[in-house]
Amino acid sequence: MNAKGETALLIAVRHGSFKAISALLADPQTNVEMRNQQDESPLMLAALKGYLDLAKQLIARDADVNKPGWAPLHYAATKGDIPMIELLLDNDAYIDAESPNGTTPLMMAAQYGTPSAVKALLDAGADPSLKNGLGLSAIDFANRVSRADVAEVIARQIKAKQPKGTW
Repeated sequence: MNAKGETALLIAVRHGSFKAISALLADPQTNVEMRNQQDESPLMLAALKGYLDLAKQLIARDADVNKPGWAPLHYAATKGDIPMIELLLDNDAYIDAESPNGTTPLMMAAQYGTPSAVKALLDAGADPSLKNGLGLSAIDFANRVSRADVAEVIARQIKAKQPKGTW
């Protein structure tokens, strides 16, 4: 560990040092769940950086896909990385995981990700009606950063799920 309490694996992932990562993952004693002071795991950093192959290796080593608080899916959604989102969901990531303030991956994708990532999360079953601790929904996250295209994707999904009929 360094002075900041980070393990060699976390440092290697942060810097994209794939030779070091390979060596560390080859050692069965390497703990793939050791986190930094911000409670970030190697899988979270791999999700944020788009390191799909590394994420697969970490999951194979039992990295926690559903760590409480900020989860790897939040990070993949922030990046808008659909293959990473799909990998995490295929490995039972909870789609509506709540951060400490109640923010979900869909909310992160709505503010920072891509319209296609928002659509992928919605298609996989993310709940657009959830609100975080400030009472903000995914549409609110999109609107507060002027992402009308993303708000429209979410609104279409909500409308599609409304009962048909005459009101």
